[in-house]
Amino acid sequence: LAQVFSLATLALLVWGYRFPTEQYLTPQSGAGYAFGILGGSAMLLLLVYPLRKRVRWLAFMGTTKRWFQAHMALGVIGPVLVLFHANFSLGATNSNVALACMLIVSGSGLFGRYFYTRIHHGLHGRKANLAELRAYADKLRWVTSNVDFLPGLVGRIEAEEQRIVARCERTLLLARPLVGAVGVLLARRRLRHHVTGALRASAATPRQPGAHRRKLKGVARQYIDHRLAATRRVVEFGAFERLFSLWHALHLPLFVMLLVAGIAHVVAVHVY
Repeated sequence: LAQVFSLATLALLVWGYRFPTEQYLTPQSGAGYAFGILGGSAMLLLLVYPLRKRVRWLAFMGTTKRWFQAHMALGVIGPVLVLFHANFSLGATNSNVALACMLIVSGSGLFGRYFYTRIHHGLHGRKANLAELRAYADKLRWVTSNVDFLPGLVGRIEAEEQRIVARCERTLLLARPLVGAVGVLLARRRLRHHVTGALRASAATPRQPGAHRRKLKGVARQYIDHRLAATRRVVEFGAFERLFSLWHALHLPLFVMLLVAGIAHVVAVHVY
């Protein structure tokens, strides 16, 4: 559902940018004016989620999980409506400031969502911790029965994991996600190449038909991906935890700036 929503939003933005909306919409009246009101209202409703999360007596409004979902959806719907309100173009100085603030806040929200998913169990799950991520990675190291047909693979994976961990430990904290991602990408490529070569070498064995070898290859690749993904989460967890903390401290001032700019824009339009 989230992917469908993202693709639909992207398609709508591309269509709105390429289509001459100014011939049919005007910010001063009609549907164009309504889009501005609805978009601004949607962004005001973004305040409900942090209030619901912190004020207990607001429990009658629904669960924090539902409001978190609404918060993310409104954070996309509001800016899209405002872009159609503005005809995807610049205008007066006050409207340009409000538009810029909106784009900055919505863009920062996308980063925040990514950081959030890297330190939580899914998009709505509880926060993870480093100890359980390490425990999961250790558990995978013991589950080797599915790849016993390639005796050297487990040792190669462990060597690649140690290389990734050592490289990240020598790297600055905030740079570890990038270093870890590159390390995992290269390690996966080397390990998959090893699996392909090992299975090709056994191709002459009549006891292993092609379909069986393809199945073994899929099992080995899946095991490699799981092991490397677990290692990556361990080495990058501290960095994303710090990045999310920094983002959280910055996002609120940005949103306040958006509110001030939006109110100033509304006042300027209706008073002057």
